[in-house]
Amino acid sequence: MTPQTFVFFGRSGSGKGTQADLLIKWLKANDASRQTLYIQTGQKGRDFAKQDNFSARRIKDFIDNGKLFPAFIPIYFWTQVLVESIQEGTEHIILDGLCRRPEEAPILDGALQFYKRVQPIIVVINVSEEWATRRLLDRQRSDDIPKDIKNRLDWYEKEVVPAIDHFRAHPEYYKVLDIHGEQSVAAVHQELLQKSGFL
Repeated sequence: MTPQTFVFFGRSGSGKGTQADLLIKWLKANDASRQTLYIQTGQKGRDFAKQDNFSARRIKDFIDNGKLFPAFIPIYFWTQVLVESIQEGTEHIILDGLCRRPEEAPILDGALQFYKRVQPIIVVINVSEEWATRRLLDRQRSDDIPKDIKNRLDWYEKEVVPAIDHFRAHPEYYKVLDIHGEQSVAAVHQELLQKSGFL
């Protein structure tokens, strides 16, 4: 198997993290000799906010108030991991929570080309706003309150969809997979593997 690159998109609550975990397990089972690098910027932010410095306190304030980070924060998180963690250039790379603004897409584009990633796969897990809202309320995380959920879902339409469109506009380099997210976890995983060409 050649080194694979996956970039996950989808509304909050669409199951991106769950599907990324399942994909990582599948890759490890089917290509055990190759390392898999997973970058999840939302979790990186929550972990960073536990530190005791001004940047961490600012980030915690954004999280506690349901605000989205300014663009340089997630870019800092994922570029730092890429620069420090890519050792051979042959790792599988799974990215989740990146490019939530159109202006971030060319930066990721430049990074993937710098690391000579061949045909990155853009995974778009499609769920309705109503479905996502129910899922987010059910999981009862501290930042999953109705107002914050509405803000994140509105942000997805306003900013994330145009970022995805950047990758759709370059089919010569990216492979974009539209996945039906309103089915069982196992079915979503199966569809992802099939459309990726693994099955």
